[in-house]
Amino acid sequence: MLAAAGKLATFISLPYHPVMAETLATLLAERLNETLAKSSFAGDLPEGFRAHVEQAQNRQFGDYQSNAAMILAKQVKKNPRELASEIAESFDGGTLCDKPEIAGPGFINFRITTDALAERAAILLNDPDHLGVEQATNPQTIVLDFSAPNVAKPMHVGHIRSTIIGDSLSRVARFLGHNVITDNHIGDWGTQFGMILWGWKNLLDEKALEADPIPELLRVYREVNAKTKEDESLREECKGQLVALQSGDKENLAIWEKCIELSKIGLKKIYDQLDVSFDHWLGESFYNDQLGPLVEQLVAENIATESDGAIVIFSDGTLSEKEDPFLKSEDGEIKPQPALIQKSDGGFLYATTDLATIDYRISDLGADALWYVVGVPQQLHFDQLFQISKRRGQKADLQFIPFGSILGKDRKMLRTREGETVQLADVLTESIERARKVIDEKNPDLSDGEKHEIATVIGIGAVKYAELSQFRMTDYIFDWDTMLALKGNTAPYLINAYVRTRAIFRKLGSDFAGIDSFTLTADAEKNLVLKLAQFGETVPTVLNDFRPNGLATYLYELATTYHKFWEACPVLREEGAVRETRLALCELTGRVLKCGLGLLGIRTTEKM
Repeated sequence: MLAAAGKLATFISLPYHPVMAETLATLLAERLNETLAKSSFAGDLPEGFRAHVEQAQNRQFGDYQSNAAMILAKQVKKNPRELASEIAESFDGGTLCDKPEIAGPGFINFRITTDALAERAAILLNDPDHLGVEQATNPQTIVLDFSAPNVAKPMHVGHIRSTIIGDSLSRVARFLGHNVITDNHIGDWGTQFGMILWGWKNLLDEKALEADPIPELLRVYREVNAKTKEDESLREECKGQLVALQSGDKENLAIWEKCIELSKIGLKKIYDQLDVSFDHWLGESFYNDQLGPLVEQLVAENIATESDGAIVIFSDGTLSEKEDPFLKSEDGEIKPQPALIQKSDGGFLYATTDLATIDYRISDLGADALWYVVGVPQQLHFDQLFQISKRRGQKADLQFIPFGSILGKDRKMLRTREGETVQLADVLTESIERARKVIDEKNPDLSDGEKHEIATVIGIGAVKYAELSQFRMTDYIFDWDTMLALKGNTAPYLINAYVRTRAIFRKLGSDFAGIDSFTLTADAEKNLVLKLAQFGETVPTVLNDFRPNGLATYLYELATTYHKFWEACPVLREEGAVRETRLALCELTGRVLKCGLGLLGIRTTEKM
């Protein structure tokens, strides 16, 4: 994006970007490029150069701006500001914009005309399905891997980021026209099952299991794990249970399948509460039969090799030492950092399973792209994984989408008073309870059913928005008071803006009846239309570096702009074209807020 005055923008073509030929920004860019093509210096333009127009960072200078003159100045041997003035003088904005103005070292600023804004509002109103957001020109089949909790363990606060970011990215990608396949790659295999199997047979409380299975399975696992640290023979017994499972023992397989079934039931309750769903739940066990043949294939292709009885993958020397994930610098010396895919005892590892997963997603699911929403500590694992895939000749676009940590007010990892990891179910329950208290105080006349529904929408929305309003790599502080505040950049503030758009029609006593044309008379109306028009420019950028926070910022700005309109522009007291225009702006704002919040996975409510 275009930065503040004095900084040059970098424009990158990204694979998921749709055509936005009908946004105000691209219409201005088309006219700007036509001007450059007819200029006296057209012959000096770099081959393939296309000027871009972006939303102005400071509205005092204009609605949109371009730094094309600063980019081209050296190439055409002119002073940037003088070149900008020459371009502005030749620019024909027609009915779209006024004569461009020059600011700073050579920014070209554009102000959209009232007629163009009125026309744009009408276009958006007549596009209820997409609200000015164009569809992708190269729709991809994208397999999106996110959430991925472990079986027999509750989801904790650390799962918030992967689950909520992944769900939002899936919603945005689908909205843009991509074929998105979501896969919850659950941890349903591994050494912990030896302990769970022994515990199931020796320590299980069946009544507790029936009442709430995941806490009981976790209790069993923790108790066995503690015992194995003191009793070596028990550790060996647990290993024996695991070996029996892996060898196909019927009793152990039945217990394992029951654990998965019970865990999925418990997990689904949380996913339903979050309004998150998956197309597949293909856990680690799904790929077991493919691991042995995969290792054999990697060895046969000279990608993997034997080392001290294990099968590993070393650097192939094609990358620089700094970029190569199979090398590391230690004490000033470059040393091998191989990927282990089969242990000396014949056991397989996460890397083996993940390589088999890539194979399946490309060959069976037809993926053009694989997106992994996983914590930043897994960076090396995925760097190695993607390099191995490249060496195997696989062409899918592989994207690691990391995120930071959620902190308590002490800026340390968020934990309970007892020092344990906070469970996600407890977070959601408390958020809903806190929202309910606020509703009881603010609107006691609502029915219990209405209060519960609104508290759920606000409580869950607050947790989601607290996550999605942050850049995903930022560590953020989990603060109830901030999350649930009715003022500021919060879900309640945005949802309240939507509620206001609906309240006007309840007062009117009827739904929106339509409008033939917009009559814009006040600055607050024009500002609102401009912000509404920028929805189509904002949504596609979410997939540029995978930043839902960009959409969250836009929605906060829209809500703020609408509140200013609400205060400055009476609606029902007006008459004729002005009244009809303002009713239409309320309707359109409601549509954009509901759609935008929906892309973040946040529901709305008609009352608060």
